[in-house]
Amino acid sequence: MATNVNAAALDESPIPDSVAPQQHKQTVDPYNVSGEVGEDGVVKAIDYNKLVDEFGTKKIDDALLARFERVTGKKPHHFLRRGIVFSHRDFELILDRYERGEPFFLYTGRGPSSDSVHVGHTVPFEFTKWLQDTFDVPLIIMLTDDEKYLFSEKRTVEEVQGYCSSNAKDIIAIGFDPAKTFIFSDFDFVGGAFYRNIVRLSKHITLNQARAIFGFNDSTNIGRIHFGSSTGATSWASSFPHIFGDDEKKTVGIPALIPCAIDQDPTLSPARRKPLSMTVLTDSRSQDFRMTRDVSARLKYQGAPYAKPSLIHSLFLPALQGPGTKMSASIDESAIFMKDTPNQIKNKINKYAFSGGKVSVEEHREQGGNTEVDVAFQYLRFFEEDDEALEKIRVAYEKGDMLTGELKAICIKELQKYVAAFQARRAKVDDDTVKLFMDRRPLKWNGNPRAPIVVPKVENGDAGEGEGEGADGKLTKNQLKKLEKQKQVEAKKAQKAKEKAEQGAAKPE
Repeated sequence: MATNVNAAALDESPIPDSVAPQQHKQTVDPYNVSGEVGEDGVVKAIDYNKLVDEFGTKKIDDALLARFERVTGKKPHHFLRRGIVFSHRDFELILDRYERGEPFFLYTGRGPSSDSVHVGHTVPFEFTKWLQDTFDVPLIIMLTDDEKYLFSEKRTVEEVQGYCSSNAKDIIAIGFDPAKTFIFSDFDFVGGAFYRNIVRLSKHITLNQARAIFGFNDSTNIGRIHFGSSTGATSWASSFPHIFGDDEKKTVGIPALIPCAIDQDPTLSPARRKPLSMTVLTDSRSQDFRMTRDVSARLKYQGAPYAKPSLIHSLFLPALQGPGTKMSASIDESAIFMKDTPNQIKNKINKYAFSGGKVSVEEHREQGGNTEVDVAFQYLRFFEEDDEALEKIRVAYEKGDMLTGELKAICIKELQKYVAAFQARRAKVDDDTVKLFMDRRPLKWNGNPRAPIVVPKVENGDAGEGEGEGADGKLTKNQLKKLEKQKQVEAKKAQKAKEKAEQGAAKPE
């Protein structure tokens, strides 16, 4: 990684020893994220347009944002407005369902690998909470403690389970509503309907496909090979009868919307089953959703097709070392952790945050700074909600009116405020709170208040798919059409049964 001499020049920070990186293309997977390194040895920012093209996703454009606001009545989150959440798979189909009042749910997760999350981990959870509040739908959060054990040579079962409890408290501290949120760990939850779906999914994945999709080889333990079925099965509503009911013919058609960072989307084409021009992934989580979409399109339950999960992708919050990097839970100097003190946050930003400023103050005043690569400014893109305030900072820095030290001071203040608010909420989360979120229980949600159809849910342990009434207590036109269609189908069945019976009676003994 290139040494950040600019930050040192403007802030009088010590310059770390540098090792010139070798030239290579950008790499994106859950364990390795780095921008392309050019011939000059400089790490470039992640090319997200290239990811969209190579992954085959769709960019979130102005038309989709306008439709989102029209359908929900809510202004898009600043992550959406600023292109931080920038890509999707079938998000427009989720808006279709919301507009019609048809059910869907949110699904996200965390692989517990340390005793504290960092600000990069909180980004998708913050956005997920906003989606939950906006759509008023159930949320399922999966803690893949089994994965962290299977994919690590050193961690023990007890260690990852300990991280699981701690990370659950971190997630709850984001502010999720317990009435419509279910958190589970794989070690505790796998079984019953969930395990049936794991088996259904795994039956449709051959060993050759697993090798091609996930990069497994003869030395890969069989737990890793099978694990992808677990995260895939979580995107099927029928895995959670305590929430959606046990009528699988209905629940298999309820899709999940999965907010995640773009590294959780695979780099392999399911049609060609060969790697694109990026790195082959070795972590099954990244491929599960494309794999599950592929299998879902071929599966039916008693004639009812399985719904494919939809995805909505965010950028990475870069590591302190620069825009072509990703924060790491195992490298303290790469991230701002949610347990860090105000002084630790200040020291990390001042010492390690990559600068887009020029080498000297005079040059910076004359030419201005580069906000595209400046880490302090990029963090403000995520955590400063005021669009006007952010734009003033951008203009001032790019004109040279604001120095790197001044920009870092603003970033430090914003991060200290964000982390302090999180820590205050986290202090209130105890073991009983975790138990509440992880208990198998019915959830309560309302969906679209302007739609006539009530979403299927479980109330007091009873499954039901209510057909809501209009505001005046009468059935809506849509409901009357459905009722008439159902009557016609039943009449045809009765007529066929009658004709069959008459034909049988007419045959000679």
